[in-house]
Amino acid sequence: MIDLKKFEVWFVTGSQDLYGEETLKQVAADSQEIAASLNNASQMPVRVVFKPTVKSTEEIYAICQEANVAPNCIGIITWMHTFSPAKMWINGLKILNKPVAHLHTQFNRDIPWSTIDMDYMNLHQSAHGDREFGFIMSRMRINRKVIVGHWKDSEVLDQLNAWSRAAAGWNDWQGARFVRFGDNMRFVAVTDGDKVEAELKFGFSVNTHGIGDLVAVINQIGDSEVDKLIAEYEERYALMDSLRKGGAQYSSLRDAARIELGMKSFLEAGNYKGFSDTFEDLHDMAQLPGIASQRLMNAGYGFAGEGDWKTAALVRAMKVMGSGLAGGNAFMEDYTYHFDPSNPLVLGSHMLEICESIADGKPKCEIHPLGIGGKGDPVRLVFNVAAGPALNASIVDMGNRFRMLVNEVEAVAPQHDLPKLPVARVLWKPYPDMKTGCAAWILAGGAHHTGYSQNLTSEHMQDFAEMAGIEFVKIGKETNLYQFKNELRWSEVYYQLNKS
Repeated sequence: MIDLKKFEVWFVTGSQDLYGEETLKQVAADSQEIAASLNNASQMPVRVVFKPTVKSTEEIYAICQEANVAPNCIGIITWMHTFSPAKMWINGLKILNKPVAHLHTQFNRDIPWSTIDMDYMNLHQSAHGDREFGFIMSRMRINRKVIVGHWKDSEVLDQLNAWSRAAAGWNDWQGARFVRFGDNMRFVAVTDGDKVEAELKFGFSVNTHGIGDLVAVINQIGDSEVDKLIAEYEERYALMDSLRKGGAQYSSLRDAARIELGMKSFLEAGNYKGFSDTFEDLHDMAQLPGIASQRLMNAGYGFAGEGDWKTAALVRAMKVMGSGLAGGNAFMEDYTYHFDPSNPLVLGSHMLEICESIADGKPKCEIHPLGIGGKGDPVRLVFNVAAGPALNASIVDMGNRFRMLVNEVEAVAPQHDLPKLPVARVLWKPYPDMKTGCAAWILAGGAHHTGYSQNLTSEHMQDFAEMAGIEFVKIGKETNLYQFKNELRWSEVYYQLNKS
């Protein structure tokens, strides 16, 4: 699990010198109390750090500059306790490269009807101070999240929680490295894309290593390391008999363990946060990494099959955002449909590589023929996934922009045994219904690979997309295809007019 408490969001309050020393002392005291309360709130996954009130162009520029270079600062929460003339914010906001949550709140929840006077009014001015700040952010076309309500309200804290988790995921992408073992699956369009533009837009790099580079590391793994990992397999999973010591396919389990250890060593040495591979490029590998990819995902690495670096990076970001929450995040693929009019379902799966973080119960460790790739039978974890709300997310390269697409779904418990399906699998109902949800996904160009999440919501994903400055498209309970098509058309026009 990734420790989000190592990250900070800074609480920055705006005011001005006009109000005098006494008022500014009260502004500072109130701001400190709010910051401390937010920091202690159970909903906040990161630390909230109070910063002194900014009252001038120079102070604002300095705090933005400081935030930019502070390694643990992943964003700032802004609040205008009083009026803070927005021209003072221009130079600071021009250089700020951290996400912003604009908290439109007020220190006192209620108006003190019997005692309110102009001193109170001069101090509690966020009702229009935040509007002045909001104007300059909009005038400068700066993406931010606006959260309205009293700072103790649970809804406000939940929104700050979602934003700060998205900020942690965005921060994790900056300077991140992802590796492709081999190239993209031949002739496939959606899994490929512009890696240079992605590095410019997202901050992470993607580079390819030949399988020989990986195999050289795998071959260095000693038998004692393999023995230790197999003991972990035996304790953690229900191994089929042929994979146990003395079984006919025990050597395949050792091959799988050696592959996992080699991949982990390679990723650690290269400081990679995720990877992809493809069954079309397995030179000198005994089998396609199955259990290795599943377990490395569970350890926090991003992964996607067939060279799909965009989904590998997205899975990593989703794991960071969901850290500490119940449920998991995994690479996923819409595999086949159940078109029963009374109970339509999607069966999600992949050839091998679904993360065990979403398993319902103890996974089985099995070996079966893959039927593709021309290598030995791969070892994999087989399990069902629990029922409950979930989502599928995809990032696609639309040529002139990246688009994030999210479909909210409801996972359902398996209704039948699947004795001959030797892969991890999940059944879900897409919102708003099967036909509309699938049609909308296809109309929007959504990929067949996704990041599947049990613990994130569309709010997390939208906050993340806005930090990245990319298009966000949601398919949910209210989606109407007529309106959805129009939104796609409008978005196309918007991004054609805003090519920069």
